Amino acid sequence: MGARWKACPASVRDALAVWKGEDGRLTFHPENETVALPFINLMKRDGSLFLNAYTNSPICCPSRAAMWSGLFSHLTESWNNFKGLDPNYTTWVDLMEKHGYYTQKYGKTDYTSGHHSLSNRVEAWTRNVDFLLQQEGRPVAELTGDKKYVRVMKKDWEITDKAATWIRNKATNLTQPFVLYLGLNLPHPYPSPSSGENYGSSTFLTSPYWLERVIYKAIRIPKWSPLSEMHPVDYYSSYTKNCTGKFTQKEIRDIRAHYYAMCAETDAMLGEIISALCETGLLKRTLVIFTADHGELAMEHRQFYKMSMYEASSHIPLLIMGPTIKSQLVSSVVSLVDIYPTMLDVARIPIPKNLSGHSLLPLISEKAENKFPSRNQHPACVLSEFHGCNVNSSTYMLRTGKWKYIAYSDGHSVSPQLFDLSADPDELINVATMFPRIAQSLNKKLHSIIDYPKVSALVEQYNKQQFINWKQSAGQNYSDILANLRWHQDWKKHPKKYEHVINKWIKGNTTV
Repeated sequence: MGARWKACPASVRDALAVWKGEDGRLTFHPENETVALPFINLMKRDGSLFLNAYTNSPICCPSRAAMWSGLFSHLTESWNNFKGLDPNYTTWVDLMEKHGYYTQKYGKTDYTSGHHSLSNRVEAWTRNVDFLLQQEGRPVAELTGDKKYVRVMKKDWEITDKAATWIRNKATNLTQPFVLYLGLNLPHPYPSPSSGENYGSSTFLTSPYWLERVIYKAIRIPKWSPLSEMHPVDYYSSYTKNCTGKFTQKEIRDIRAHYYAMCAETDAMLGEIISALCETGLLKRTLVIFTADHGELAMEHRQFYKMSMYEASSHIPLLIMGPTIKSQLVSSVVSLVDIYPTMLDVARIPIPKNLSGHSLLPLISEKAENKFPSRNQHPACVLSEFHGCNVNSSTYMLRTGKWKYIAYSDGHSVSPQLFDLSADPDELINVATMFPRIAQSLNKKLHSIIDYPKVSALVEQYNKQQFINWKQSAGQNYSDILANLRWHQDWKKHPKKYEHVINKWIKGNTTV
């Protein structure tokens, strides 16, 4: 997006671009040596790079709802990709427009209710049903085109071109400050029609042009725990994502290589925006923000996609570059809800008291001590939560210091996880039972932010009622529709058995 500072003559305009699904560790982790990302590196060199930025919900719609609202998912009841913000909700872009900013959006916004496939909805609603069905196509890597084929993701390139043209033709002639938003799909996996009529997206697609930018030998093969030792929620996720079968090292390396190549193509789109700002002379007075709604597991923890609190899924990129912005690495833990108050701070608009997030400007502005004397301390922890498909329990993450604490459901029926990220960056050793006092302390802190057993019960109640409503609307076609969703291959083996389990679940009680 792009916007202008009204009260700062030395810092006239700012732009914000929100990208899709990139693992935040690529911006600073040594593994970034696997792929060339020149424009991300430019922002890293000239701006502030956040080393510990997280999504507030590792899935598209709820994550974006948090970014647009400045509120945690449970406060807006953004439970899944079908249940997000009310379309009339006042976002920070709305407030900036009200205060005189010219606003322009291109591409995917995806933060309101009513989107995504029926299969995606039904899978989310029935995640507590006592069955295990594969919901995704097997993750695969595919090549298309030749070494001259640059524009693989055509739709993203089209909106990038529109945004760059807008900068050159419109932004340069504006007499008012502006906000420009660009939302891309890349590096999200591509659809996989082979997985059925209501197919998902499990194809990592790129061209030789982008794959050449990946150093294949540098790609690390992630370590996997044996299936028998996986956390029960992780096993459910791995199974529903069709990842419990055998994968060769070449298959895994290819998937990861293609993902990195897709990130390189995304970086080139960022480059088009930065180039347009540079050519028009706007870059020197523009604030550019690069971030994502979630990451991509790319076969870490025997999974692809997102929907997980592991680093590859929940850790997002966040880079901010512009006038008066320090060139630095920021170690503070931050999250997407911080974007809302930050943008209002940029525009000198009063920040509402009820927001979950906090402005990032005190962390990144030159001479911030003088500008924000009472707001130098950012909270030392972040919250992320997940209530959607491919996970059979509401999930809550508290990230603070070197610790990551993950609680599930009511806090008792599913065992929690605790990871020491300094000693175990791959998150392979759950130390919750080894450090019970730390786990208890973090659980208490989590409870102070969110009454997660109550939220879990509310979500289960919502899921059940939504499914009942849909079942009634489907009428006699109910069973036939279920048999043709993404889980069709498993469902058709024992349809009556699964229908019986669903009916048993519907009759069960949910305590709120």
